[in-house]
Amino acid sequence: MIKLRTLIVDDEPHAIEIIKKYAEQIPVLEIVDTCYNAIQAFHLIQQTRVDLMFLDVKMPGLSGTDLARSLKNPPRIVFTTAYQEYAVEGFDLNAVDYLMKPIGFDRFLRAVDKVLALERTEQPGLSSSDITHAQPIDHFLYLRIERRLVKVNTKDILWIESVRDYVKVVTSDKVHTTKQKISVTEELLPSGEFLRIHRSFIVPKHKIESYHPNYVVVNGNSIPVGRNYKDAVARQFMSSE
Repeated sequence: MIKLRTLIVDDEPHAIEIIKKYAEQIPVLEIVDTCYNAIQAFHLIQQTRVDLMFLDVKMPGLSGTDLARSLKNPPRIVFTTAYQEYAVEGFDLNAVDYLMKPIGFDRFLRAVDKVLALERTEQPGLSSSDITHAQPIDHFLYLRIERRLVKVNTKDILWIESVRDYVKVVTSDKVHTTKQKISVTEELLPSGEFLRIHRSFIVPKHKIESYHPNYVVVNGNSIPVGRNYKDAVARQFMSSE
């Protein structure tokens, strides 16, 4: 099987971990390395062949777009970022795709398929079937608690609650409390699987047992729907009928 030698570049370890886990599910992708800054990636590309690079746009020092401009013969590039405003600049650099964080596995697969479509013009042996064996994978939150990083499988989360400067991540057997804004936690959750229903609450869609305009029930617990979220929450349920 033809392999695409793949490099992941991001200054956030959590982001690298997500992309790496996704890539490991796709037989055609061979991860050659991961880099935490653009300078490190620049030197690595000079020393080894890289066919595909998942490249964060906004990094300290040399940015991802600066790195792309500095390469005479760049690999295929899929930009990743939490900042929508960088999309135009990314496509101006002939990026194959542009993934917004948090990146869902389905969206990642579509980006890989775009890469394969381009590669097939040069390598007839490459086929979209190379990604059809990708399996759903677990997604984790890494919470800093008492100087440790605690790994929480997002499928175990019942709800997430904001309490002043902290968030409580509630699972069936434990409550994890970390100093973090709920908006930051929201960005780290798998795309499309969780629903913000209140300024202080996020719930997993698949664990909502019942819905009322003023609250949802999760694991027997009533969780309020905020006034400013009612329309968006209602649309979610109307669209699922």
